Amino acid sequence: MTRSQSWNRELDGLEQGRLVRRGKIPKNNLGNYWHWKDLQVGKDIAINGVVYHTTDCDLFTREFMRSQGLIMGDPEEIPPDPYTQVREWSVQVHETTTPAADDKLRRFLEYDGKVLNFNAVWDTRDEEFGELRPYNILYFLADDTISVKEVNDKNSGRDPFPLLLRKMKVPKVYTDIPVTYPSVYMEKSDAEVTEYYQPKDLQVGETIYILGRRMLLVDCDRFTRDYYQKALCIQQKPAIPYKPKPKEPPPRPVPPHDGLGTLEDSIQNTKYFLPQPPRKDVVRQLLNANKYLRYIMKIDVVHPEDEVRRFILRYSLSEGTCYIYEPVIRNSGIWGGKYLRDSFLVKPGSDPLNPVYYTPVDFYIGATIIVHHQRFIIIDADLYVYRYMQANPEKFPCDVIDNIRNHMFKSGFLTEDIRDEVEKESQAQKKAARDAIGEKVEYPEPEMDKCLMKLRGSSADTDPEYATLKRAQLLQEYEDSLIHKNVVPEHGIMDTNLTCAYPVVIGEKPDIVCRGTDVGPDAFTPKHIDTPEEIQQKHYADVLRKERDLCKYGKPIVCQSPEDINRPPADKKPLEESVPIMVSPVDRPKDACKVKSVHFEDDDKRCQTYQDDLCDLKRERIFSECTPYKKC
Repeated sequence: MTRSQSWNRELDGLEQGRLVRRGKIPKNNLGNYWHWKDLQVGKDIAINGVVYHTTDCDLFTREFMRSQGLIMGDPEEIPPDPYTQVREWSVQVHETTTPAADDKLRRFLEYDGKVLNFNAVWDTRDEEFGELRPYNILYFLADDTISVKEVNDKNSGRDPFPLLLRKMKVPKVYTDIPVTYPSVYMEKSDAEVTEYYQPKDLQVGETIYILGRRMLLVDCDRFTRDYYQKALCIQQKPAIPYKPKPKEPPPRPVPPHDGLGTLEDSIQNTKYFLPQPPRKDVVRQLLNANKYLRYIMKIDVVHPEDEVRRFILRYSLSEGTCYIYEPVIRNSGIWGGKYLRDSFLVKPGSDPLNPVYYTPVDFYIGATIIVHHQRFIIIDADLYVYRYMQANPEKFPCDVIDNIRNHMFKSGFLTEDIRDEVEKESQAQKKAARDAIGEKVEYPEPEMDKCLMKLRGSSADTDPEYATLKRAQLLQEYEDSLIHKNVVPEHGIMDTNLTCAYPVVIGEKPDIVCRGTDVGPDAFTPKHIDTPEEIQQKHYADVLRKERDLCKYGKPIVCQSPEDINRPPADKKPLEESVPIMVSPVDRPKDACKVKSVHFEDDDKRCQTYQDDLCDLKRERIFSECTPYKKC
C-alpha cells in the first residue's frame, strides 16, 4: 500500500521505515476497529489521520480472501512521483557507439594485392564529337577503394593520362549531400555520404556513376569471376562486345621484281619500312639438316666439245636450293668448278611475282631442266635418292619412283636389296608350309562328343527322363576317367622274362613295421630317423644303381643258349656263387597298357640291340600286350 504522497522517497527528508506499529487500529470514533474483511484492492483506508490507497496484494492474501468468499479486485498501477520523474529527467544517459567489427589489419593481411578488375566504357555519344572511351576500373578489396585507369590507344590524339580517378572511396549517389555542407570542400567524409560502392554493386552489364560519369561495365578478368562465384555466389555475365569489327585492309600490290637479289628478299622492302631478312622454315631445317640429293647431268649438246662435260646437281632438302658443280676433266681444256651457287631454280614460264621452283619431283633419269636458259639432262643419281624415295613415298609420283628404281637396278646398286627380298620370300614360304602341315592334321572326334551326338539322336527328344539319366551317367563316367588310377612302378623297374648270364634273385621286401624293441626309453634315437617310405625308396634306388652299373657300364655280356646257361664255365664261378641282382617283384596293375604307348619308326630297328635291356639275347623277344607290332 502507498500513501497519496508516496512514501517511496529516499532523499525527500520525510520519515522512512515503519509508520504504524502492530496492533488494533480504530476505524471510527464509535469504538470500531479495522477488520481483515474491510480490506479490498482499490479501497481507501484512513489510519491515524492518514489515508492510504490499496493497489494490490500478494498471492496468499488473494487465496485466503477467496476461501472466505471475498474476491480481490484487479491490481492498479502506482501513480508516478513527480519528484522522482524530475530527478530522472535531469540525469544524463551516457550512450556509446559500438565500432564496426571490421579489422583493417585483418583485411590488409587477407586481401592485400587482390584487386577486382573491370573493363568499362564511358559513353559520350549523346554529346557533340562523342565516342566510347575505354577505362579499367580497379576495386581494391583491402580497403574498399576504387581507381579508374584510362586505356590509351595509339594515334588517338589524346594526352596519355594514366589515371582518371585516384584510389578513393566512391559514393553511389554523388549529389546526395546535406544542405548544410559547405560547397567549398570537395572531399566528403563518412558523415555526409549515405552509401559507398561495394563489390555486389559491380556486375557486368550494369551502369555505374563515377563522380557523375556514366560508365558501363563490359567485362572482367578471370580472378574477378572466380571471386564473385566463390565469395558472393554471383555468376558474372559474359563479356559485352562494344568495339566495331575492324575493316579488312585493301590488298597491297606487289611491284615487279627488278632482278637484283632474290624475290623473297625484295618483297621484304615492300612490307616493312626497315627491311628484314625473310623468315625461314626452322622445322624443315632441323628435320633435313645436312641432307642432300645428288644427280649427274649433262648439257643438251649444241656443240660437240660439250659432250664430255658432266655436272653434279645437289638439291638441299633443308633450304630447297640447288647447287651445280662441274668436276674437272684433265686435258680437256675446260675449267671445272662452281657453275651455280645455292639458289632457287625457277621453272620457265612461271609467274615472276609467284614463281614455281624445281623440286625433287621434277628430277628423274632423262628429265630436262633449264637453268638460266641452259638445258641439262639428268643421266644418273645417287643411291641416297632412292633411299629417300623409299622412306617418303607420299612425296613422289609412282612414275618417278619406278624410274629411279629401274635405273638403280640396271646399275647394280640393288643387289643386296634383291638378296634380302629373296630371303624374306623364302622364309615366308617356309612358314606357310609349316602352317599348312598343322591345317592338314585331322583330329579324332572325342568320345564325349560322339556319345552326346548319339544321345541327341536317340530317345532324348522323346523321353526327357531318359535323357537326364543318360547325361548324368556320361558325366559321371567322364569324371571317373579323369581320376588317375594307374599305379606306375617305382623307379621304372619292370619285371622281365629274359634269361640272363647273371642270376636274378627275387628277394623279400625290407620290413618296415615298427617293433616294440625299437621304441622305448632304452632305444637309441639318432639325429634323423628314416620314415618307412624313405627306407623303401632307398632300397629300390640301390637296386636300380646295381642294375645300371651291371648292364650299362660293365663289360659286354655273352649270352648263350638255355642249355649252356645251366652248365657253369670252367674259368668262372658258378652262377649260384655270383652276386645276384636283387629286384623286388612289382605287380602290373590292371589296364597298364593305357599308361604309355610305345611307337617305333621302323620294324627293322626293333630287331636291333637295345642298350637299356638287361641282357642282349639274340633270340625271339617277348613283347607285352601294349605293343601292337609283329614279332621280329
